[in-house]
Amino acid sequence: MLPLLTSTQIREADAYTIAHEPILSVDLMECAAKAFVERFVDHFPDKTQPVSIYCGTGNNGGDGLAIARILNDRWYKVNVRIARFSNKCSEDFNTNLQRIEETNIPVSTIGPGEDLPAENSNILVDALLGTGLNKPLEGDFKRLVEHINTLGKTVVSVDIPSGLFTEGPLPPGAVVLKAGLVITLQAPKINFLLPDTGKYIERWEAVNIGINEDFISSFNSPYHAVEEQDIRRLLNPRRHFSNKGTYGHALIVAGKAETMGAALLCASGCAYAGVGLTTACVPASGLMALNSYLPEIMAVVRRGPELPDIEWKKFNAIGIGPGLGKDEEALDLLTDILTNYKSPLVIDADAINLLAVHKELWQAIPPNSILTPHVKEFDRLFGDHTSWWQRMQTGMQKAKEHQLVILLKNDYTLIITPAGKIYFNTTSNPAMATGGMGDVLTGIITSLLAQKYSSEEACIIGAFIHGKAGDELALPNRMNVVLPGQLARHLPATMANLMA
Repeated sequence: MLPLLTSTQIREADAYTIAHEPILSVDLMECAAKAFVERFVDHFPDKTQPVSIYCGTGNNGGDGLAIARILNDRWYKVNVRIARFSNKCSEDFNTNLQRIEETNIPVSTIGPGEDLPAENSNILVDALLGTGLNKPLEGDFKRLVEHINTLGKTVVSVDIPSGLFTEGPLPPGAVVLKAGLVITLQAPKINFLLPDTGKYIERWEAVNIGINEDFISSFNSPYHAVEEQDIRRLLNPRRHFSNKGTYGHALIVAGKAETMGAALLCASGCAYAGVGLTTACVPASGLMALNSYLPEIMAVVRRGPELPDIEWKKFNAIGIGPGLGKDEEALDLLTDILTNYKSPLVIDADAINLLAVHKELWQAIPPNSILTPHVKEFDRLFGDHTSWWQRMQTGMQKAKEHQLVILLKNDYTLIITPAGKIYFNTTSNPAMATGGMGDVLTGIITSLLAQKYSSEEACIIGAFIHGKAGDELALPNRMNVVLPGQLARHLPATMANLMA
C-alpha cells in the first residue's frame, strides 16, 4: 500500500532523504523539477505555446524557478512572475533565482498591493504556495489567486494547488487556485482523494522524485492508497482439484417485488466474483426473474411476513440490504439474521437505513462485519457532517468502537478498519455513476468474504476489482455509461488478468 503523508511528514521525509542519500536540498528540488517537466511535456508538447510560471518565494517557488529553467532549455517560451509579498525567501529559492538570472528568461515581480498583470499565456504554472500552508489565503495571495481563477487559462499546479491544505478541512469561503492538472511530487496528498477538493482539481498525477521510501513507510501512516500490485499479492488463484465447496457459499438477502433489480445485481456480482455457491433470499414474486436472469443462483423464498426457515450454518457469508425495504418485514428479517448468524455480515442499503433508526440492533452485529454506506447513508448512521475530512475521523472512531469495517463509497472509496487505517481505492470512473453499481459491489464483497478473505481484504479487493472492471469497460471503449450488469459479467476477466 502507498502511504499518504501529512504536510509535517512530507517535510520530515524530505529532510531524511537529504541527510541520508545524501543529496543537497537544492539538488532534490532539481530532481523534482525534472520529474515535473517530464510529465508536463507529455501533456503540453507544443513548444510554441507561451507558459507563464507564477512563483512564490518559498520552496514551491524554488521548484517553479527550476521548472522554468528546464523548460527554457527544452525551447519552451517561458516567463516567470514572482509574487514577492514579503521579504522572506527560502535558501533554495534564492539559489534557483540566481540560476534564472543567468538565462534569458523574462522575470517580473508582483509586489504588495500592485496592479495584477495582464496575462497573454494560455498555460499557467502555479508554484506560488506548497504543502506547508495551514491557514486560508488572505491579503495579496488571496487577491492574486482570485485573479488567476478569473482568467480562464489552463493551470498546472506544482505539487498542490495554491491555497489547498494537504490534509484537514478547508474553512468555508477559503480561496484555492483551480487547477486543470496537478503534477504532485512522490504521492498524492490526502485531500486530493476527497470530494471536497473536486472543485479545485480536475486531474492529478504523481511523479517519483526519489524520496526515501523506507523512511516513508516508517511513519506508519493511517492513510494508504491501494495499488494494483497490492491486489495481485492479495488475490488467491483457483487451484487444480478445487471444487465449488472450496470457494464458499454466500447468501444474498435482498429485494422486494418492486426492487428485484437490486437483488439480481447483487447476486450476480456475488456469483461472478467467484464464490462457489450463491443463494438469494428473495420474495416469491421474484423467483421467476431470478431464474431467468441467472439460473446458477439458488433461492430461499420469502412468502409474506413469515420468516423463511434458513439453515444458517451452511453459509460462509451473508450480504443483506439492497432493495430490501424498510418495513416491518425487512426489520424482522434483519433482526432474525443478527440473532442467528454470528459470522461477519455485509450490511448495505436498506439494512443500513434500518440500523440508523433501530439503534438497539447495533449490539447484535457480529464483529468484523462490513458496512457499505454511500455518503447520505453514512450521515444517517452517524449524524450530519460538514466535510469529508470530518467523515473520515468519524469513520475511524466508529469502526474502532463497533469493531466493524466501514466502506464509504466515493470516487476514491474509503475502507476504514477497526485498527484505525484508511485505504483509498484508486480505480473507477464517472461512467460507473449509475443506479445498481453499489448492489454489485455488495455482492462482490460478500463473495470474497465467503471465499475466506478477511473483512478488510474483501473490501480492499472488492472495491478495486469493481472499479477496475469499470475502467476496463469504459476507458478503452470511450463509453459514457457502464451498466452494473455489464460490469458484473466482466469481473471474471478482470480477476483473471490480476492473477496472471
